[in-house]
Amino acid sequence: MIRVYRIVRQPYSNTPLDGEGSYRFGGRWSSPGTRVAYAAGHLSLAMIEYFVHIEVSDPPKDLVVVAADIPDDVSRVVLTAQALPSNWRQVPAPPGLALIGDSFAAERKSAILVLPSALVPSESNWLVNPLHPEFAEIQVHPAEPFHYDSRFFT
Repeated sequence: MIRVYRIVRQPYSNTPLDGEGSYRFGGRWSSPGTRVAYAAGHLSLAMIEYFVHIEVSDPPKDLVVVAADIPDDVSRVVLTAQALPSNWRQVPAPPGLALIGDSFAAERKSAILVLPSALVPSESNWLVNPLHPEFAEIQVHPAEPFHYDSRFFT
């Protein structure tokens, strides 16, 4: 079993893996209209992944961290950096990367897509497909309050 983490604002903590954010806004690995939830293989990576999207002059005060346990037998596809286009870490993300997550979600062959983090390539982000039948096997833990150390903002 692996535990993954996601930092969200408190109002979204009841359904942290529903993919609503990616559905509405897209992301590096998915286009708007594709429902996947982005999670990280380590809490520290989840912190970094969220932090790069914070408006430093007005950080959210209602953050929570949600952990989820994914059983080993839940289906997954793992893509390494070597399998990705050479520009996969570029900012903003090359549009073609979203097609990877879009195809993963549409095909529904696996519940999880494991990809390297563009911020820390030796660590992984886990895209969770909430529409896959095995999604029900993922155990989401109650949200816990989360606050960044004030030194992040100086």
